[in-house]
Amino acid sequence: MTAAQALLALAWAGVTMYALLGGADFGGGFWDILAGGPRRGYGQRRLIEHSIGPVWEANHVWLIFVLVLFWTCFPIVFASVASTMYIPLTLVAFGIIARGAAFAFRKASTELWQLRLFGGAFALSSVVTPFFLGTIAGGVASGRVPAGLAKGDIVGSWVNPTSFLGGVLAIVTTAYLAAVYLTADARREGERDLADAFRRRGIGSAIGTGVVVIGGIFVLREDAPRLYAGLTGQALPVVVLSAVAGIISLALLAARRYALARFTAALAVAAVVWGWPVAQYPLLLPPHVTVSNAAAQASVLHATLASVLIGLILLVPSLVWLFALFQRSRHAASK
Repeated sequence: MTAAQALLALAWAGVTMYALLGGADFGGGFWDILAGGPRRGYGQRRLIEHSIGPVWEANHVWLIFVLVLFWTCFPIVFASVASTMYIPLTLVAFGIIARGAAFAFRKASTELWQLRLFGGAFALSSVVTPFFLGTIAGGVASGRVPAGLAKGDIVGSWVNPTSFLGGVLAIVTTAYLAAVYLTADARREGERDLADAFRRRGIGSAIGTGVVVIGGIFVLREDAPRLYAGLTGQALPVVVLSAVAGIISLALLAARRYALARFTAALAVAAVVWGWPVAQYPLLLPPHVTVSNAAAQASVLHATLASVLIGLILLVPSLVWLFALFQRSRHAASK
């Protein structure tokens, strides 16, 4: 494996971690919208805040990690996507900022109108942000971002059937992850009614995700035939793995095996995330930009790879410890 390939794999591992962790945070905001009025939805919103609160900033580390790796190691890809997709990227940035601010202000608010205002901003930005991230992915995957500064259509690159599919898929998968994760959190806190409520939502969102994926097959066949050929060709084992993991997750949710369902749900979504690069490898920007001709100089790649490995040795244990601490029950922690 070359340094460029290793760094691409690490970058995509970062994308996967952001999807599984940051994505679940966005999904929590989706369920915040559907929690109901202040009284009926209080328990659900309290659980969502407790689950997200300690880790939502740490989860965005993965997004920064991915951006820095592509900027440093694959500058032509970074420049092409950033210049062509600057509209949805700007909307993503606004969404992340608005979501974080609203989440913090709602926790500190006491009046009903403030809770509604900041709660609405938090929930809306939690849906809008992954949607635009999905449109960016769809535009790149369907070959609508050519190499060079602003060479692509600044609107058509992300306003198209494949981008819309990517946006909807991002919303339903983040909602699915959040629901599955929250079932285990609710049970750990002794909230069996909430666990059952999120169990039903997890099953419903899993079925909804499956419907979107099946419908997306026909969209890709017509709008992105190259990507469709890759997904049904060299990436087919990854696609099958995602489907199998999703079915197992449904069975585990039905059996109320919430802790195990977390892992299979994460595997199902991770396989969806990896299906894209496997389908188009070695291309980074279809149809001509490959890993080898997009990579930076060898000296840059080697220095970056060494720095990343050292950084991961320092970072990953800290993140694991952070999540381990906040996966403990509040009741157990208070004894």
